[in-house]
Amino acid sequence: MSWERNFTKWVGSRMSVVLHTIFFIAMFSLAFLGVKTDTVLLILTTVVSLEAIYLSIFIQMTVNENTQSLEEVEEDIEDIAEEVTEISEDIDEIQQDVDEIQHDVDEIQEDVDEIEKEVDAEEGTAQNDRKKLEEIESVLKKLLDEVQNIKKS
Repeated sequence: MSWERNFTKWVGSRMSVVLHTIFFIAMFSLAFLGVKTDTVLLILTTVVSLEAIYLSIFIQMTVNENTQSLEEVEEDIEDIAEEVTEISEDIDEIQQDVDEIQHDVDEIQEDVDEIEKEVDAEEGTAQNDRKKLEEIESVLKKLLDEVQNIKKS
């Protein structure tokens, strides 16, 4: 913290009020000690004017520091807002990628379902073929038996 800011802060304190009050009492009591009132008022007015000038300068310096600090905070807020916008755009892109991946997964699932149906159909066909072969074997066996019986008779 700069000394100007410290001084400005001190001027607004209770201690400053007490010291100023003591100073003003001391200045006015000079008149009772034989110093001319015009001289006392001249010194008091000069001191008070100089103090007011310096106080206004210090206050303006503090205001300038605060303004600069606020500008820096404003820039930081703008930077954060830009970063939030970029993050939002990134999230939108990620959501699109997720949607595309979900679409691909759905297509793969459809392909798997079709393959399962084809496999089931092929297994069904194989079972039918086995049954037919068994029936043919059975008929052939009967025919062979009959042929054997005919040969024997």
